[in-house]
Amino acid sequence: MNERIRAREIRLIDENGEMIGVMPPARALDIARDRNLDLVEVSPNAVPPVCKLMDYGRYKYEQAKKENEARKNQKTITLKEIRLRPRTDEHDVNVKTRKIQEFLAEGDRVRVSVQFRGAEMRHPDIGRKLLDEVAEVLKGSAVIERSPTMEGRMMSMIVSRAPGWEPPKKQTPAAGKQKAAPQSAPEPATVPESNETTGSTSAES
Repeated sequence: MNERIRAREIRLIDENGEMIGVMPPARALDIARDRNLDLVEVSPNAVPPVCKLMDYGRYKYEQAKKENEARKNQKTITLKEIRLRPRTDEHDVNVKTRKIQEFLAEGDRVRVSVQFRGAEMRHPDIGRKLLDEVAEVLKGSAVIERSPTMEGRMMSMIVSRAPGWEPPKKQTPAAGKQKAAPQSAPEPATVPESNETTGSTSAES
């Protein structure tokens, strides 16, 4: 860049991408200074090397800004793990399978593992059958990246989101029915006043 360019001749492009011509670097540098710009070598292996006029500080700023935006928009794919046991019942398997689909919907990969203990190690076929059942439920929403493999006391497989699979949209709760107006308490019944007067009875002597 600028005085560091060592070629005897360069092909100069202006700040708008227009070709200026072939000239010595010193002359190109004079043009850059007149325009308050930098002389930047953009194709050093060309014959002659290609240099461009630009505001190098601004260029670096714009590049850093684009990289930051790209990082923000980039989804970091992580490897989640769901663990099962050979004796995990059907209800728990269904719950964990739904959790796997949630991870897949977020773009993550999932390691599904069956952990063996003690005498369970003698029946790896149970773990394989369990993983096959999970894979069958996930068919259409996941692809098997790595088939079930035994590693120590764990048998595991890795799944990722199937191309084209879209997770079901969460249903928004329907608006509740309009609450009925609270019923007013019944008015107490009025007892009609009697026109008869209760007279006292005097004892005859």
